[in-house]
Amino acid sequence: MARVLNFNPGPAALPLSALERAQNELIDFQGTGMSVMEHSHRGKDFEAVHNAAIASMRELLGISDDYHVLFLQGGASQQFAVVPMNLLPQGRSADYILTGAWGKKAYDEAKNVGTVRVAATVEENKTYVRVPAQSELKLDPEAAYVHLTSNETIHGVQFHNYPDTGKVPLVADMSSDFMWRKFDVSRFGLIYAGAQKNIGPSGITVVIVRKDLVDGARKDIPKIFRYGTHAENNSLYNTPPTFGIYLIRNVMDWIKQSGGLGQIEAWNREKAALVYACLDELSGFYRAPVKAPARSVMNIVFRLPTEELEAKFIADAKKAGMVGLKGHRSVGGIRVSSYNAMTVDGIRQLVSFMKDFAKTNG
Repeated sequence: MARVLNFNPGPAALPLSALERAQNELIDFQGTGMSVMEHSHRGKDFEAVHNAAIASMRELLGISDDYHVLFLQGGASQQFAVVPMNLLPQGRSADYILTGAWGKKAYDEAKNVGTVRVAATVEENKTYVRVPAQSELKLDPEAAYVHLTSNETIHGVQFHNYPDTGKVPLVADMSSDFMWRKFDVSRFGLIYAGAQKNIGPSGITVVIVRKDLVDGARKDIPKIFRYGTHAENNSLYNTPPTFGIYLIRNVMDWIKQSGGLGQIEAWNREKAALVYACLDELSGFYRAPVKAPARSVMNIVFRLPTEELEAKFIADAKKAGMVGLKGHRSVGGIRVSSYNAMTVDGIRQLVSFMKDFAKTNG
């Protein structure tokens, strides 16, 4: 069976070996006579998978015992509300740094929970093309936390260096660039990320949260929304998406077998460099709006001279076996989502297509 080059922004491509492993074990998981999807989430067979996924993530990112690693449902959009529900006490406020549509959505949702303020925004002419400098941040030293979106999938804007927030906990939505490289987890109070970009299927959100923040979190919210509830129960308070966690386990093993996050980062940087070099070389035809220091490694956005050419680009690419290149409906254009599972060879094929398309249609 021929597989396409999948540039979908999420749910996104998964490593082939992780899928083949699931295929081989789908009906009979490790000789148990049933699928992993049929196992009790409280049984020892699934518990081993669950704990292995968490342990591998801790190993790959160097997560200390000062943090809980949780697998939750509801997506990152639910965390837009759950973060302030837990971490924003009455009488306090939280700071939000806005660099794109998802950060704005997180801010708008938090306003429904408590008092929040914009510490920085880089919106220009209804779009975003950069991240703020440290000097542009108007941070409240008494804020309950500072929230940012590390990578904006729609606008293709990414933080390559995280801001200094002093003693105020930094909270990051890393849904679209989680585990594209190794980073210092200790700089954050809380990290959340939908799995469906880099580490698994849709339906699971990873939350990495400092234990002292959980201990001090609000208790006047429903138990199901308390981080403490899930921490106390190893994310098994209610039935989790077991097959999704199983696939995360497979992806963690693929990362380790590939050489770890150092190798994953090297591949990701090489892929992004190939596409951006093509865009810069053919800047008379392709236009990359994001300023170079904030260009995303994960989501590369660009425009063509006309919308008609953009539609033709997408159609011709599909005929060539490349799918998912249409930009978000709110901004249009082209978006290349080059997550961990996309290969360097796949990007080389895309770049070759881009050059041929510009030559033929320029």
